[in-house]
Amino acid sequence: MRPLPHPQTGEGAVVLGVLLLTVLEMTVLATAPRADRPIIAGALVGAATAAFVVVAAVIHSHRRARRQARRQLAETVDGSWFTTRALDGFPMDAVRPLLLTPDAPGLNRLYAAWIFATHGHDATWLEHNLDLPADLAHLLADTAHRERT
Repeated sequence: MRPLPHPQTGEGAVVLGVLLLTVLEMTVLATAPRADRPIIAGALVGAATAAFVVVAAVIHSHRRARRQARRQLAETVDGSWFTTRALDGFPMDAVRPLLLTPDAPGLNRLYAAWIFATHGHDATWLEHNLDLPADLAHLLADTAHRERT
């Protein structure tokens, strides 16, 4: 089962800011004199609308950045990545014990991770994009780095 993605730092800060703004709005509205409540409520609705627009813009920009990153990756991967020598140096002896554990990734995913690692992707990228355990991603990335140098 794939873990839920963690919110980005920017998204988390925006959500926290919106929650704080909501609490402040409710406090101001509850403590305001009855005659001033319609004016204050209008200002608070405007502030809430502005906060919604900011949150929507941040989420949209993150999604757009993710789509562009996927598109760029698809454009850079070509047939030269998948040659007969693409799996040369694959650390099968070190990986074999990890394949016997429960919830171990499939061998095809490990081969794909190896190819990405030999083309410069680091362990963090392998963990995040291929859903690999940290120790396995570091093993593949470190071995691939040694093979390249």
